[in-house]
Amino acid sequence: MITQTTTTFGGHDCIQVQNQALSLWVTTTVGPRILGLSLPGGENLFAELPGVTFPCPGAGEYQVRGGHRLWYAPESPPRTYLPDDAPVGIEPAERGLVVTQPIEPATGVQKSMAVTLPGEDARVVVDHVVSNRSSGAIELAPWAITQLKAGGTAILPQPAGPADEYGVLANRHVVLWPYTAVDSPHVTWGHGHVLVEATLAEGAWKIGFPNAAGWLAYVRGDTLFVKHAAYDPTATYPDRGSSSECYCDHRFLELETLGPMIVLQPGQSITHRETWAVYPGVSFRPDEAGIRALVAQFGLGQPG
Repeated sequence: MITQTTTTFGGHDCIQVQNQALSLWVTTTVGPRILGLSLPGGENLFAELPGVTFPCPGAGEYQVRGGHRLWYAPESPPRTYLPDDAPVGIEPAERGLVVTQPIEPATGVQKSMAVTLPGEDARVVVDHVVSNRSSGAIELAPWAITQLKAGGTAILPQPAGPADEYGVLANRHVVLWPYTAVDSPHVTWGHGHVLVEATLAEGAWKIGFPNAAGWLAYVRGDTLFVKHAAYDPTATYPDRGSSSECYCDHRFLELETLGPMIVLQPGQSITHRETWAVYPGVSFRPDEAGIRALVAQFGLGQPG
């Protein structure tokens, strides 16, 4: 059974959406944002970042806050960091709700998230919708960002098999940002996976890649958080072809998925779906054999 309760969380008015396996908190005061996600009796898996801001040129400060948010790529501070401080609209949905922000006056873009608990297990479906309410065309890609508490390890799947019948062609590429240290001791470049330990004391690290596997994961303690998002090999993605990205600094780690680039005409929308799953009591060994065991145990290669 799904319940929805009006409450407060992290200093914001929220609606707590809950089944027997999972609770999440969607704020009504700003957003669209999901501020909290927890197993019964457990801590919030998401980072909580009061007071952390990004400067938005000409528009003040973007409040990071933590949790889960919806942006759109490519990243450009004047439009990406536009504050989302206004109250949002809430509409009921089957086994969940839809949260919609006011139209951004500076861009004509409107963002919304449909958040549902499809069953009684610890799964969440989030449909991220970006709509063009302006009078002109806008090129963008939906960009779903989950900020998780530091101290865990991200698992980023990479293609390991050959790309051609002879095995002589390159089978992957990764994208790095100017501040990304390739020789970081917090990163393990495995054959089939990249591991990122969220234990940085300073600086930042980010990677992007085309994610044909369709999943990203984060292990913290004995809890595994997985997010699935579809990948279209025929589409064009932002950030040099990245459909998945991972950012980390000393405060949090982000698992990010992106939809294809699209030119939205006035009145058009694009939807980007993520499916989340949370698994408690997980034993994780941070090497290729340990990851393969997780993949097999939880079916991580299957659609979410």
